[in-house]
Amino acid sequence: MTKNILNRGNKNAPLPSTEASLKCLLKQAANKSKQGLCAFMQVVISQQKTLGKIRTSEIYESTLRSFLRFHGGDDITFDKLDSDIIKLYEAYLQNSCALTRNSSSFYLRVLRAVYNRAVEQQITNDLHPFRHVYTGVDKTVKRALPLNVLRRIKAFDLSATPKLELARDLFLFSFYTRGMSFVDMAYLKRNNLKDGVLVYRRRKTGQTLQIKWEKCMQDVIERHGYGVGDYLLPIIRTEGKDERLQYKSALSSTNLLLKQIGDKLRLSGSLSTYVARHSWASVARCQNVPIPVISECMGHDNEKTTRIYLTSLETSVVDEANDLVIRALLDGDS
Repeated sequence: MTKNILNRGNKNAPLPSTEASLKCLLKQAANKSKQGLCAFMQVVISQQKTLGKIRTSEIYESTLRSFLRFHGGDDITFDKLDSDIIKLYEAYLQNSCALTRNSSSFYLRVLRAVYNRAVEQQITNDLHPFRHVYTGVDKTVKRALPLNVLRRIKAFDLSATPKLELARDLFLFSFYTRGMSFVDMAYLKRNNLKDGVLVYRRRKTGQTLQIKWEKCMQDVIERHGYGVGDYLLPIIRTEGKDERLQYKSALSSTNLLLKQIGDKLRLSGSLSTYVARHSWASVARCQNVPIPVISECMGHDNEKTTRIYLTSLETSVVDEANDLVIRALLDGDS
């Protein structure tokens, strides 16, 4: 299979450099493309893994599996990949798989990205097969929770159900840390916390963020303990086991538990780890924190105009913004 390209040949030979590996993969891409879109996509997935882009490779693999299910498990040559096939795939996603328009658009954008790679490498002429399907992003239902609901979540007595309590507290930890993503929380190490400041790099963007350590954050650690080894939070728990699989499993189980909490509290929307990030931004805005400061706090890197305004922001300004948000929630306890 394509995923084993780098392992073929002499098993005792030294591993090739990343550059040599990529050249090999590109050559394989040209050869494999003659077999069709799916074979080419497997090579692209191998390229992403070689570059260390594991999350991207997983997204491509998911899309490949989806398209193969739609196409009966068979590959398709590029000259047969016309707009009619893509329209049928969109209908399959929305009808047979019951995906929303945004979700089907996501799969179609991934497939289009792979197709565009083949066009750039002159493997196929551009037949514009995606011109009649939706590849945009609709506005979704607001995910942010108001302060009164956040206070209910925080005050909910879950001491009799430790798993639910941990899920709730991880949700709150994300909120306390300016909407930190679950993957960044999972990989936090104890040495990320020094002299009262939590310093970490966003795995999505590589941006370094600093957060003033607050008592409410420490309370989560004291209630549930540390993770395995040097991990700060009890998300990755087993040594010697694939850490990424542990993170993904913990994310899935945490979201299921959060949904249970939301059902118990009769919340209108589905409670998830991502809601904490939306909620932090919403509460910050309600506390009159300027949008550029919110962007800095959350580590956004795709707002070029905002980044220009934020280049001279001092850490104290960001800490003050987070303090306002935390106080808004905790003041409800008094």
